[in-house]
Amino acid sequence: MATILITYDLNKPGQDYKAVHEAIKKFPGWAHLMDSTWAVSGVGLTPYSVSDTLRAVMDKSTSLFCVDITGQARQGWLDKDMWEWFDKAA
Repeated sequence: MATILITYDLNKPGQDYKAVHEAIKKFPGWAHLMDSTWAVSGVGLTPYSVSDTLRAVMDKSTSLFCVDITGQARQGWLDKDMWEWFDKAA
């Protein structure tokens, strides 16, 4: 199963995050790590497929970065449930 890290900025004032959040929540597994940072997991996911899905609901002025973090070392300061999500997604 792949884990893809997503980060974005909706650069145009007044943009609605709802469509972006709904699109992210349609992936098989997801975790909302920080305001504009998520991780999604699922079989066969790639940064390209995740990016294509999200770009379809984002304004062209939006910045988006997706990277495959499957099996990569990770460290930081997150809530316990976020670390448990990563352990389960691995």
